[in-house]
Amino acid sequence: MHGALPVYIQIAELISRQISAGHLLDGQRLPTEKIMAREYGVAVGTLRKSLARLVELGLLVRRQGSGNYIQRGEHAASIYSFFRLELPTGGGLPSANLLLVATLAKPDGLPDFGLGGAAHVDFAHRFRRVRFLDGDAVALEEIWLDGSVTPKIDPAEVSQSLYEFYKSQLGIWITRAEDWVSIDALPDWAADQFHLPAGTMVGYVERFGWSQTNNKVEFSRTWFDHNAARYVARLK
Repeated sequence: MHGALPVYIQIAELISRQISAGHLLDGQRLPTEKIMAREYGVAVGTLRKSLARLVELGLLVRRQGSGNYIQRGEHAASIYSFFRLELPTGGGLPSANLLLVATLAKPDGLPDFGLGGAAHVDFAHRFRRVRFLDGDAVALEEIWLDGSVTPKIDPAEVSQSLYEFYKSQLGIWITRAEDWVSIDALPDWAADQFHLPAGTMVGYVERFGWSQTNNKVEFSRTWFDHNAARYVARLK
């Protein structure tokens, strides 16, 4: 898929989501590195990079001579921390297929977002994507990024994680979000990319995203197949 993340990051993200879903419990000892490498179909060196990333995220403790143990970090922030769709059984590795990126005037009916005052702009960048969990299409996504962030977007630079792209390429990151969950009819702009026909009533999420400077720079819409995925928000 376009802009795929490195394999070691994919494995780390998958394990992170298994922890969030409760499939891996706090204090649980993981299998040996050799066994895990075989399960994921990678070299031991690649698996060790994944584990090292989990240690950096505060989700794993490596005890010399004993093994690797899950550590549920309350403030751990993985790449897909803000992605709230999971498989019905929990977890699942997210990925995306970018359909198009367009820069255009904000259409009538789009909720208000962006900067105010002299910094206000009347255009935005629209991303349309198909979202997958463990390789199965579960959602359509339309994201609007305010034009004040950057005047143009190079589709070739957009990675599997849009928030990672924001941070690495645009110098912003989403620090908080507000979601509104309801139902809506599936749009017709991806009729040949999704397994449900346009007009089907599905789960629907509208989201506002705020940057590190506390500006509401993003608005998104997600239509998801509620039989293939569920929306999950865990409160602590």
